[in-house]
Amino acid sequence: MKKLKITELNRISAEKFKESPKIPLIVILDNIRSLNNIGSVFRTSDAFLVESVYLCGISATPPHAEIHKTALGAEYSVDWKYFDDTVQAVKSLQTGGCHVFAIEQVRNSVMLDELKLDPSGKYAIVMGNEVKGVQQSVVDACNGCIEIPQFGTKHSLNVSVTAGIVIWDFFKQLHT
Repeated sequence: MKKLKITELNRISAEKFKESPKIPLIVILDNIRSLNNIGSVFRTSDAFLVESVYLCGISATPPHAEIHKTALGAEYSVDWKYFDDTVQAVKSLQTGGCHVFAIEQVRNSVMLDELKLDPSGKYAIVMGNEVKGVQQSVVDACNGCIEIPQFGTKHSLNVSVTAGIVIWDFFKQLHT
């Protein structure tokens, strides 16, 4: 086996990416403090054709050198919006018929490996702050909560790791 060169990967331009069909998924970042995590979410969103990223509260917005370090330009290809209030972002999406799920450990959460999506639906996922998680007011506003099953001694995963796992699962179910 021989590794492919970057020129052999046949990647599309940011302009073509913007024109290409996306999966019906919006990623909402609720008060994410790490710009590296924000950049990583942009990069993952680019990789798996996410419709948009909503940055809320204290989450920094592009252009920013620290976001760019991990996004590697995905902050230019993936559409994004900023909201002061995450609940406002959730409500605006629900008004448009979107099902919004917090990625959080709560009573009666749906385990990610048991989640079944309707390919004709519209979805959003909320990723919470690195320390406090998704705000309770945001959890209350969501249509439900999704949890990633974990089996080790730790009770959480890094935000960008969690986003990658969940976005990949949504992509597998929604990409046609």
